[in-house]
Amino acid sequence: LTSRYGIPAERIRVVPGCVNVDQFNLPLTQNEARLRLQLPLGRPIVLAVRRLVRRMGLEDLIDAVKLVKRRHPDVLLLIAGKGRLQQELQQRIDDAGLGDNVKLLGFVPDEHLASLYRAADISVVPTVALEGFGLITVESLASGTPVLVTPVGGLPEAVAGLSQDLVLPSTGADAIADGLGKALDGSMKLPDADACRAYARANFD
Repeated sequence: LTSRYGIPAERIRVVPGCVNVDQFNLPLTQNEARLRLQLPLGRPIVLAVRRLVRRMGLEDLIDAVKLVKRRHPDVLLLIAGKGRLQQELQQRIDDAGLGDNVKLLGFVPDEHLASLYRAADISVVPTVALEGFGLITVESLASGTPVLVTPVGGLPEAVAGLSQDLVLPSTGADAIADGLGKALDGSMKLPDADACRAYARANFD
């Protein structure tokens, strides 16, 4: 804007994507959210809310779970969303023997999303291309759930102010698996629910 239209830099402000934080800040514990959604209480749950299209990196995420399963055999990945890759992704899950570890939930109504975020230990945004800001990152944080992101588009900008560790070094199954493994075994210190909510409210409400 400055170089093309001559607008003074001091008159330019960047307004990030925002969500209604109160909509996602439910008065529920993780276990209460899991009970509400009939999800297992004792398993580590990873959540991805994505359209089932190629650029979202869901193939990498499924392949990453196969690697993570070696260290965390009870890991459960929930993928919420619909799209043209549903059958292909289900076949990938079946071929990898991950039927007990990866579930395609299909479309999840907005009124259930906050509970789903709250039920998860961590969210993942595994995008490989063409990501703008990624409001799902903010939705997850507003729900009190930390979110790992690939270094694509505006995703790092959305979470780096909370913890640089939430930004994976690259796209791909290996990077995702390494980040998830460290998050689930505690070797990566994740921001707690209060820190996630406070960050979302301060920056994106």
